[in-house]
Amino acid sequence: MYGNKEIWTVSYPILLSLLAQNIINVTDTAFLGHVGEVALGASAMGGLFYICVFTVAFGFSTGSQILIARRNGERRYADVGPVMIQGAMFLLGMAAVMFCLSKVFGGPIMRLLVSSEAIYQGTMEFLDWRVYGFFFSFFSVIFRAFYIGVTRTKVLTVNAFIMAMTNVVLDYALVFGELGMPELGIKGAAIASVLAEAASVLFLLVYTFVTVDLKKYGLNRFRSFDFSLLARMLNISCFTMMQYFLSMATWFIFFVAVERLGQRELAVANIVRSIYVVLLIPVNALATTANTLVSNAIGAGGIRHVIPLIKKIARFSFLIMVGLVALCALFPHIPLSVYTSDILLIAESISSVHVICAAMLIASVANVVFNGISGTGNTRAALLLETITIVFYGSYIVLVGMWIKAPIEICFTIEIVYYTLLLACSCVYFKKAKWQNKKI
Repeated sequence: MYGNKEIWTVSYPILLSLLAQNIINVTDTAFLGHVGEVALGASAMGGLFYICVFTVAFGFSTGSQILIARRNGERRYADVGPVMIQGAMFLLGMAAVMFCLSKVFGGPIMRLLVSSEAIYQGTMEFLDWRVYGFFFSFFSVIFRAFYIGVTRTKVLTVNAFIMAMTNVVLDYALVFGELGMPELGIKGAAIASVLAEAASVLFLLVYTFVTVDLKKYGLNRFRSFDFSLLARMLNISCFTMMQYFLSMATWFIFFVAVERLGQRELAVANIVRSIYVVLLIPVNALATTANTLVSNAIGAGGIRHVIPLIKKIARFSFLIMVGLVALCALFPHIPLSVYTSDILLIAESISSVHVICAAMLIASVANVVFNGISGTGNTRAALLLETITIVFYGSYIVLVGMWIKAPIEICFTIEIVYYTLLLACSCVYFKKAKWQNKKI
């Protein structure tokens, strides 16, 4: 049974890695918020398009992580490397496909979804450069899957620092034309993000070759493409790929609905979402920890420890979130002022911040329990539960945002509905489903 110390040892580097990944989007929002509302709205739509595509790769890496963690728990270390190598080749191929599709169809898709001509032009300026990041971000997630799967997560701390600092410095230089760089605005934010992801990949490659026992993990020789192994990986990963894509696609629907409410409402939504993403970081870190520790525990024959482990991590997550939510709800002006100096925009965003604070208390437990399902290897069930909740999510936002055209803070109440349903469905799964003997 894992204790609090072991849970934290695995969690905090994941937390820092998630912080670095999200800092790319949060930093872009913070810098562009001082450029103007059009730039802020364009980065929101372009950033969400990028993340929707990226989450397909992230879902594949999560499935790979589950498989790596199971083999690690079984002490079949030499079988870890082939999973990583096949995953890396598959993800690079997927990056090339997604890059080409985005270049060809990204413009027409955004033309259909964005009603403002100014925001459409800004979004395309952002995406023209941002999509080059697919090659780096898709490749880096397989390293993340490896280090989380073998519970060697401290390297993610250093990687987080490198990626975050690269992005902050380059955003400052390229958005505003500082440090001898040209002033590129929206385009500068996109280029900075791509270069930060490239720096992350370079570091992970060097670190792995220098510090990892390549022979132990079966990484010491290159293998030809193994379709049978890829098929086994996809048998788990295809459901997490769909799950993550659907989850992010609902955010895209949310912003499409908000964009039709007006330019100011879109700016509010982007700022509040950035705060929401930051609050989610410790929750997602602990949820990822639950995923990998559950898989490791089952691989080591500790099925009886799974439910107590999930409860312990969920309790840990809730207590952390109570503290963060209290600070955010009592002093909302502080995080909001990071993104804009517009007093009116800050005032209009406060009620939405309070709504997401309430949602986060439920999310802190729901995400951990839900990720425990994927940790059992039953990614098909996780996709089914996610789909059920997303149907309600999509219906709610179409009704409230597009038909009723309710105020932005009312639109954000969908997050409370979403996490309540997700928690309820996940609890029913662990009580009723036969998850104990799932083989992967």
